[in-house]
Amino acid sequence: MTIISAVPPPDASGTTVAGPGRAARALPGPVRFVARAVSTLWSNGKARAGLIILGLVVVVAVFAPWLAPHSPTATSFTPYSGPTAVNWLGTTGSGQDVFSQLIYGARVSLLVGLGAGALATLIAVTLGLLAGYRTGVVDEVIGFVTNLALVIPALPLMIILAAYLQGRSIWTIVLVVAFTSWATGARVIRSQTATLRTREFVTSAAFSGERTLRVAFREILPNMTSLVAASFFAAATAAVLAEASLEFLGLGNPTTVSWGTILYAAQQQNALLTGQWLMVFAPGLAIVLLMVSLTLINFGVDALSNPRLREK
Repeated sequence: MTIISAVPPPDASGTTVAGPGRAARALPGPVRFVARAVSTLWSNGKARAGLIILGLVVVVAVFAPWLAPHSPTATSFTPYSGPTAVNWLGTTGSGQDVFSQLIYGARVSLLVGLGAGALATLIAVTLGLLAGYRTGVVDEVIGFVTNLALVIPALPLMIILAAYLQGRSIWTIVLVVAFTSWATGARVIRSQTATLRTREFVTSAAFSGERTLRVAFREILPNMTSLVAASFFAAATAAVLAEASLEFLGLGNPTTVSWGTILYAAQQQNALLTGQWLMVFAPGLAIVLLMVSLTLINFGVDALSNPRLREK
């Protein structure tokens, strides 16, 4: 009787060759998870399109000094000029090149979107985990604050905070946007934490003497990775729009070049009445594309936790 061995055959040198599955299992846990997450996102058509668009925006933001034909603050061009071979999207009323400002504006929009999204997600994860795991007074206090933040209109609150805070820098906008966009994520994470709290592995960790924060962040949080990622992309999408809205209303730093400040300048200079419609259309399209890319990636994040959503 022939015995079939499960061990892979040796190569020419006599060394046993490991299969691809064994090589993947040999990777560290975090690396293996990141590789699986990237593979799942890339296999999803919507997420793949979002990653491509986001990648292009990141490349433009990183290489802005080399891609922009002129300085975004230079005022050496003819004001209120239409598209020309030198100024592809025309100029502002101050004689600045709109195309160069559009390229440099990607930096601010990405910084505010990703920075505010990360900070809002950090607040949401911390409060949501504590409220869901610690019942009683802690849950009631955090729940009251979360419900209060949910019922207050976000845009008017952002306008008030941005108007009265001193030193309107990019980080001020990040703090304002993050402070007004964490409540929804905290509510969702709190509900999921309350469900996982009664699982056997959580109860075992608690009975073994582990501290509350360790149980919450080491036992419960890893099981909500896709939910946290979805919360981040949702917050980042809202932050991009919020930053553009605040800049358009003149509540940002006037010396900063961003897509929102281009729209603010277009509104102040009556760009549509003077025929400079590209000054409005170009930054508006850039904002929409960045928001769409984050939304499409968010669709792929759902597939990380729900295999039924993964494309065959």
